[in-house]
Amino acid sequence: MTPRGFIDFLGEVSALKTAYRHNWTDGDRRESVADHSWRLALMPMLIESEFPDIDINRVIRMCLIHDLGEAVTGDIPCFSKTESDEEIERAALGDLLKKLPDDIREEFSALYREMEELKTPEAKLYKAMDKLEAVISHNEADIRTWEPHEYGLQLTHGAENVTWSEWLTALKAEIDRDTRAKSL
Repeated sequence: MTPRGFIDFLGEVSALKTAYRHNWTDGDRRESVADHSWRLALMPMLIESEFPDIDINRVIRMCLIHDLGEAVTGDIPCFSKTESDEEIERAALGDLLKKLPDDIREEFSALYREMEELKTPEAKLYKAMDKLEAVISHNEADIRTWEPHEYGLQLTHGAENVTWSEWLTALKAEIDRDTRAKSL
């Protein structure tokens, strides 16, 4: 990658710093996509010993790039996102990836395919962490920022993504306890 290409690509994806998510932080400001991606990438590092057979560095890479398309499209909450929105985001991501050198574009494209297929343990762990980070963040936000439909969604979001792991199932149960305590 040339120095100019490096700087230009970083400039484009810097939009993630100000692409705001539906959620609020515990500091009473809107959460950015970059906020979410940073903490999401930290999560697998913290639990690496729980998953000794998983390539945690691969999971971290997935976490760091998973929302790159949102640098172009912005974030749409999962409860509002349509198939059309997902197609637009995939096209935006494709355009963004074209700006990368072949080797990096191929690596990122392979990671995206793996994430979409959800067949590998790495992809499954990434997806579970992505869902759970959102629920944890929502629990940290002031309850006045919750919409009525989110009380139930907090308990179901990500539940299907943790069933393959006892540790993740226990984590989801603990998060659900926090949700119930907050919403009573």
